[in-house]
Amino acid sequence: MMGGLDRNTNTRSRDYLEGMLSDYVGGKGKGKPQKSTSARLVTALTCLQFAFAVYATFLLYYMSPSIDLRTKPDFTWATKIAQQWKQYIIPPHIIGHYQDSASLVRLAEIQPITPSEVCEHEKIDFEQKKSSDAQMIKLKTELYHEVLDFQSQNIGTETLAQLMAMKSKWDLKVPNRPRVTVILNHFKRKTLCAQLDTLLQQTLPFHHVWVLSFGSPNELSLKRIVDSYNDSRISFISSSYDFKYYGRFQMALQTEADLVYIIDDDMIPGKKMLQILSHVAGTEKYKNSVLGSIGRILPFRQKDFTFPSYRKFRSKEAGLYLPDPAYDITLDKIVQVDFLSSSWFLSAELIKTLFIETPFTFSTGEDLHLSYQLQKYRNAGSFVLPVDPKDKETWGDSEHRLAYVSETTVIFKDIVQVRDDQWWKALSTGYITQWAAMHPQKIDALFYAHSVDEVKALAPVLAKFRSTVGKKAYIAVSGGNFCPCEDAATALRWPKLVCNERRFKIFDLAVGALSDISKSEVVVLQGVYASMKGLIKIHNPSVVIAVADIDPNVKKTLKMATETNGNGTTLVLLPRPSVSKVLWMADLRTTALPNWNRMRISVNIITQNRVHSLTRLLKSLSDAYYLGDEVPISFNMDSKVDEATIRLVSSFEWPHGPKTLKRRIIQGGLIRAVSESWYPSSDDDFGLLLEDDIEVSPYYYLWIKYALLAYHYDPQVSLPELSSISLYTPRIVEVVKERPKWNPTEFFKNIHPNTPYFHQLPCSWGAVFFPKQWREFYVYMNMRFTEDAKKNPVQIPKSRTNGWQASWKKFLIDMMYLRGYVSLYPNFPNQASFSTNHMEPGAHISAKDNVVKHDKSDFEVPLLKEDFRNFLPGGKLPQASRLPSLNLFNMPVSLKGLKAAGAKLEQDVIGCNNATEIVMVDHQTGLPARCARF
Repeated sequence: MMGGLDRNTNTRSRDYLEGMLSDYVGGKGKGKPQKSTSARLVTALTCLQFAFAVYATFLLYYMSPSIDLRTKPDFTWATKIAQQWKQYIIPPHIIGHYQDSASLVRLAEIQPITPSEVCEHEKIDFEQKKSSDAQMIKLKTELYHEVLDFQSQNIGTETLAQLMAMKSKWDLKVPNRPRVTVILNHFKRKTLCAQLDTLLQQTLPFHHVWVLSFGSPNELSLKRIVDSYNDSRISFISSSYDFKYYGRFQMALQTEADLVYIIDDDMIPGKKMLQILSHVAGTEKYKNSVLGSIGRILPFRQKDFTFPSYRKFRSKEAGLYLPDPAYDITLDKIVQVDFLSSSWFLSAELIKTLFIETPFTFSTGEDLHLSYQLQKYRNAGSFVLPVDPKDKETWGDSEHRLAYVSETTVIFKDIVQVRDDQWWKALSTGYITQWAAMHPQKIDALFYAHSVDEVKALAPVLAKFRSTVGKKAYIAVSGGNFCPCEDAATALRWPKLVCNERRFKIFDLAVGALSDISKSEVVVLQGVYASMKGLIKIHNPSVVIAVADIDPNVKKTLKMATETNGNGTTLVLLPRPSVSKVLWMADLRTTALPNWNRMRISVNIITQNRVHSLTRLLKSLSDAYYLGDEVPISFNMDSKVDEATIRLVSSFEWPHGPKTLKRRIIQGGLIRAVSESWYPSSDDDFGLLLEDDIEVSPYYYLWIKYALLAYHYDPQVSLPELSSISLYTPRIVEVVKERPKWNPTEFFKNIHPNTPYFHQLPCSWGAVFFPKQWREFYVYMNMRFTEDAKKNPVQIPKSRTNGWQASWKKFLIDMMYLRGYVSLYPNFPNQASFSTNHMEPGAHISAKDNVVKHDKSDFEVPLLKEDFRNFLPGGKLPQASRLPSLNLFNMPVSLKGLKAAGAKLEQDVIGCNNATEIVMVDHQTGLPARCARF
């Protein structure tokens, strides 16, 4: 039975096919002889083969790479051909004859649909909320005008007419007409037809419109609407998976257009919007921007130094929503905002910036993340365009659907918290909000730690900054796997809650999270650079402080970040052993700190044949703290230097800077050996002169640097009289014949027993000399040098220096006395100093022509072996105006009194009014220039 059934079925099918083809091939040819069954079958198969070949040709054409499948292919021509062929291939009476049978081929004609048949429209059945809170209206209006006034003064704001008058690369003419891809994202709203209608009527035609439907329950109806427009430029793209808010931006990455316009489903742009937006985007000023119609300005800092929620009620600091019809705030000028809402118009090239960093969350906040990333990595701003209130076609939302409900951004509590966390995360990783732009901060130090160990290393100096009255210091950590904020807080003994407070204290840059998968350091360095650059611009730290052994690539990144802003911030890299030794940097004025790296202090050693003494000096220099600074060292040897000394200086390794060896051909003597050992190359070049029988304290360099920053590099301090800094504290008054003992600790006990002081006597047993006065000294000594000391025209009353013969110091004393210069001296218990003189035989000590007997105990002082900061008045260097000053004979005299004494002597190289004037020099050349009142 089954076999019979199969045969009957096959027979019926064959008869059916043969009959159909017979009708087609034979037509009405009843008079013609009937062809055999096999002939008819061959004919039918030949026709089918031809039809398949045509189909395959079309298929291969549309699979070609030259065809843009993102547009909807137009097959209307194929439909027309099929309709014409149908009457020839299968006449109507044949279709009617076989319509109840199982047809082998069925061609159905699909009737086109029109938008009017499928479009749905939403009704606006609610009224705009208007605030009746007079106080809030006043606060919001004030804040808006503050923002507008600031931007008008700093970046300039234009009306719509002014914007359209600006020169632009885009216009309506074909050669300069931009290609704009419009992306519409739809879920449930019934606004698609309204959007498509207005887009089709734009004064600047769009290039493409992509209608997106991700996980929408209305996918079929949305597709029918797109199909009904029958426009090849309009495409429908759908997915059963909901890509949420970021999906449309991901799709935008695929466009080949010049510009992209992404619109929420509740925005109905006016018919001139594409033309306006394209024109503004083509201007030089706004080409690197994202433009829109609605935006928000994020919260401002409150009086308690915290930041409120952007949804905080009755708070001016909560920020602004622009435009805000609830408070009658409309825009007649372009305004820069912190992020845009509901629509975004930007260069297609800028879209990729959104995905440089992983978003804080994919559930919301794509609007803020876009503006944040664009500013952070492309220096691109976000702007809300003004409108013509009399022309709705210039409005970003011609029906003002969004404006009918005040602030329609998400208001659910959990979403508000997420968005609050998101914008605070952006601000604390370098996002320069309008508050930050309007209220530039000024802090003393911004620390950066890439690991928890670095946090621990920097903790002492960070704590000192934060505990010092009037000082501000924050710390940024890499975050992620490198240094999580919570671990850093624990290392600093701070509560972990500081990582969640909306208050400036610690910044988690989260760059460690960027390297979870990637093994490349590029993403990390990019994140560090972009975040630190923003934080530096917001907070304007005088210094950025990190450990010296930080990752070399991160070090370069920090250097770039500090130099890029051009706001005077200096990168300070501290060796870990030195961190606890530089707590005094927190006591420096904010204006002095940026000069941390400015000075260049060189060590210049005068030596000849005391290899034992030189070995001791070199060891003490090697044991000192140098804070990571470059410190050049030079050895100045006379012609009679011995072999042992040459071997020592040649083999000596100096890791802190370049080493230079200088040897005279002809014996020059001590005057030339010292005075020619150093000459400044710039006004920031300072020379430390050391004879080889001197030994220094481990803290000597810290004393020099601290004093220079406090008294020379602080713009608020004016001390033109200061010409050198001594490492040594004298125990006798050496310029009088009796050479009485002297103890500064006892002498200054009524002021403070350990106060530093100014002294008119220069020090030859360890001192740093200033460049301007050293040039001056060169010229002065050249003009006054005589072989016979008695012929020297300068005779200081009651000074035994008048008879000094082979002494460079004698000429320096004379110059300092005549012009009122002083040196800064340390003063610590038991006259402990940063250098000591071991009084070993040499050019002066034990010389045959030296009749003065030297008691070693009068010159050798103990070296300071502990942090000198503990001995200073109040634990820091006093203000310059509070330092006492002494004349050449250790008598208290004001700085003005010292100048008066020098002027009264009337023995300088040019004559001046002895009562009111002293010689002034050209500090670049050292040459005397004129007389000036003091």
